Amino acid sequence: MVKKEMIAMLLAGGQGSRLGVFTSKVAKPAVAFGSKYRIIDFPLSNCINSGVDTVGVLTQYQPLRLNTHIGIGIPWDLDRNIGGVTVLPPYEKSANSEWYTGTANAIYQNMDYMESFNPEYVLILSGDHIYKMDYEVMLDFHKQNGAEVTIAVMPVPMEEAKRFGIMITDKERKIVDFEEKPENPRSNLASMGIYIFNWKTLKEALLRNAEQPGLDFGKHVIPYCHAKGAPLYAYEFNGYWKDVGTLHSYWEANMELIDIVPEFNLYEEYWKIYTRSEILPPQYLSSESVVERSIIGEGSEIYGQVYNSVIGCGVTIGEGTVVRDSIVMNETRVGCNCELYKAIVAENVVIEDGVKIGVGEEAENETDPHIYNHGLVAIGEKSVIPEGISIGKNSVVFGVTSADDYRDGALPSGKTLIKAGDK
Repeated sequence: MVKKEMIAMLLAGGQGSRLGVFTSKVAKPAVAFGSKYRIIDFPLSNCINSGVDTVGVLTQYQPLRLNTHIGIGIPWDLDRNIGGVTVLPPYEKSANSEWYTGTANAIYQNMDYMESFNPEYVLILSGDHIYKMDYEVMLDFHKQNGAEVTIAVMPVPMEEAKRFGIMITDKERKIVDFEEKPENPRSNLASMGIYIFNWKTLKEALLRNAEQPGLDFGKHVIPYCHAKGAPLYAYEFNGYWKDVGTLHSYWEANMELIDIVPEFNLYEEYWKIYTRSEILPPQYLSSESVVERSIIGEGSEIYGQVYNSVIGCGVTIGEGTVVRDSIVMNETRVGCNCELYKAIVAENVVIEDGVKIGVGEEAENETDPHIYNHGLVAIGEKSVIPEGISIGKNSVVFGVTSADDYRDGALPSGKTLIKAGDK
């Protein structure tokens, strides 16, 4: 029987509903990030950089693009005969087919996969955070303390602690108590949703709690281990970590990549971020173009001006167009004499000539103010914006639109335009 010291289970089934139209057709971990990457590239690269060569990726919601992206794991050197990367969708059982109902239920449904490697330790990760972390250092901490469960935690400002699961520890970092989103937090150590379990401990906890509806790590598995007296430890992480769960945090994390000295550096020699890349020609900047403080993906052609923006691969930006503080994802075409300000434009969008995006005064979004805010404009994938249209702030467009969809050639701030069939 194969024996692996530690295998990783990467939860990548999330819908990511707070990313609005960007996750209506694609799982959140497959959303483009930082010009050429997808969000899942970060935890996958962390695995291979940490020497973890066996990764089960649990998919569920809109998995097609994610499955295609991961393939057999070649870019991460995870195309192994033994181990490597395996995509684990929920599968039909003979009696009743069952979706993953909670984070731990997804792991429980893949017991056979984990059992086949007979691991000492199982690392549980989520597929939607941007960070670099050496899981081997965390495993050393786990072993040194004789822990059965180690939870990665991050110090957060006390006033923000009530948004997280909070760990209360003694001075040895042993967890004495924990609180889910407490009103009056007693500590500022927030759980990052990264766990190392002894396989025996995890197996027992999953089997004992299998019948719990929506079986979850935070609600069921961790409390069960704690109640039966298993030693739980908190491993403190102080590096860059960003949950790109909202449009604003997603936009911010992209913008932080173009700082003069980026806090999150994509270019470090010793900690590479791997991704599946198409074979593309180099970027082309015309003699009239201006590019300042931006990332421009391979195969893109820039004829206009780009400031403080992240441009994906295979993008065209026409003459006389000015793009500022925006994210334009792969294969999108922006025509001539357009203005984009604080826009997030998905993949394969066509923006015709003379379109202005992000203009006018801010107004609250009429349908989902909790998603579309901070003055950002969201354009969903494969959308078409006809020429000469202007679009206000905190607005969203999704679908192939025509001039008739805009009153007086404009979509005012705060408006939502989603064509039927694109919901």
